[in-house]
Amino acid sequence: MYLLGLQSKKILMKIPNLQEAQKFLDDAQEYHSGSWMQHSIVVAEAARAIANVHPGINPEFAYILGLLHDIGRQEGISCLRHIIDGYRFLHERGFDDAARICLTHSFPTKDVKVVAGTWDCPRKDEYFTREYLAQISYTIYDKLIVLCDSISLPSGFCLLEKRLLDVALRYGVNEYTQHKWKATFGLQREFEAVLGQSIYHLLPGVVENTFGFNSSSRQRIEVSTDNIIS
Repeated sequence: MYLLGLQSKKILMKIPNLQEAQKFLDDAQEYHSGSWMQHSIVVAEAARAIANVHPGINPEFAYILGLLHDIGRQEGISCLRHIIDGYRFLHERGFDDAARICLTHSFPTKDVKVVAGTWDCPRKDEYFTREYLAQISYTIYDKLIVLCDSISLPSGFCLLEKRLLDVALRYGVNEYTQHKWKATFGLQREFEAVLGQSIYHLLPGVVENTFGFNSSSRQRIEVSTDNIIS
């Protein structure tokens, strides 16, 4: 394994290069393929589109991190276990900055209670996640992938409201769901304040994909969201 340090604006990030990241995703097909893989590509594309006009984000870094945020799903169908599986997979290979995205992308705030999904992993892994989040400060890349994960379906980009409702319908809600939603909308506002425009201006097909029709033929789009959690 060739460990490549990518550097931009004097910030060294421990992430794989694009070819390595793509190979990780390609190899995952042998273990557990599914709609999560196309979802990951859509997240990567959203991250790069936003990074292209954001002064503080490297577009290639953004794409790679989006591509790998759900890599833990190669271990099979799971709920919150996939964040731990992804973290370990990348951490063991020395890609610590990519590994942390596997953990942070599910939490718009550093509070593990905001997710309604099942902790289908040993209790020590839940504790590890709780302690890990408490000890870090979110970077612009953590925030970016949380946001892009929240506007991406396997079929393409969508309104944030649709994705949040999609997750709630499949995994339920709890007393912290409103806090999670407000925090996610807060990230949208934070990015748009820097961009000076709506993030949706950067993402083609949002209207069509959100409402399930093709703009030219009005043919409905079938959207599969199995095995995805924010």
